[in-house]
Amino acid sequence: MEFRFLGRSGLKVSAISYGNWVTHGSQVDDPAAAACVHAALDCGITTFDTADVYAGTRAEAIMGRALAGVPRESVEIFTKVYFPTGAGQNDRGLSRKHITESIHASLRRLGTDYVDLYQAHRFDHETPIEETMETFADLVHAGKVLYIGVSEWSADQIRLGVELARELRIQLVSNQPQYSMLWRVIEGRVVPTCEEVGVSQIVWSPLAQGVLTGKYLPGAPVPEGSRATDTKGGANFVQRFLEDDVLTQVQLLKPLAAEAGITMAQLALAWILRNQNVASAIVGATRPEQIEDSVGAVEVTLEDDLVARVNQILQPVMINDPDLTEKMAPRTRV
Repeated sequence: MEFRFLGRSGLKVSAISYGNWVTHGSQVDDPAAAACVHAALDCGITTFDTADVYAGTRAEAIMGRALAGVPRESVEIFTKVYFPTGAGQNDRGLSRKHITESIHASLRRLGTDYVDLYQAHRFDHETPIEETMETFADLVHAGKVLYIGVSEWSADQIRLGVELARELRIQLVSNQPQYSMLWRVIEGRVVPTCEEVGVSQIVWSPLAQGVLTGKYLPGAPVPEGSRATDTKGGANFVQRFLEDDVLTQVQLLKPLAAEAGITMAQLALAWILRNQNVASAIVGATRPEQIEDSVGAVEVTLEDDLVARVNQILQPVMINDPDLTEKMAPRTRV
């Protein structure tokens, strides 16, 4: 396993991390989830990502049970706050009340006294950012959180968050955006800003919801049991990549992966890890062997010529509008 520093902090994370967004509590049961977590540990993964909202809070609890008995100092546990976790008017957002109540609930579900990274799952346009950052600072100073991160914040929001964090003597070290060979939105503004202010990317959906594995074929039904059939999880997110023109271009990558002697998943992940602003790429799994395949990407070095050919193939279908992060951000609470 390769390890990378998170932002300008002294915290190292595994270049491949394990996340349970649409798997635990949705696609797989507890024994299968535990098997995947243990396979991740066996492969050298030390970084585990979840969120309070995943599977209606069940994913955090499953992750906690799967990691029970693992020496706490040997892993990095990340979770998030923002989206609704209840029906109450304050059960959402980044207010002091919701953040404080959410961290306590997350710690109980995860079975730990602290999380290594606590992330603002989206930017809250209805709560003053000063209130949010002051609450995060209180949690850091209380020892319940070690570092602060954000997810899907715009470049300007990240810059402001970093400035406030420094004033409060805490470290905002990461952003968790969607990023893949097909979805390159962060390259225009977010990555350059993060490089300037000392923030790393922890990437979600590096395989474009499985599309970059090549298992979805143009003109063919989606595979049974795939993410595209999971209406409780990632089906909505994968739909944007299931157009026949996208799937046709992805199939053209198969000879390139074969030429390099790697799998399609390893090609996609190795491409991500070429970006030095990426500290870690999050992978999920329903079977242990999927994790073993993903981890193989850390040993892959892609030649510049191969990368150029990948980019040429995907150019007609890749999404790289730098304004999409702002356009897709929720303006009101969900």
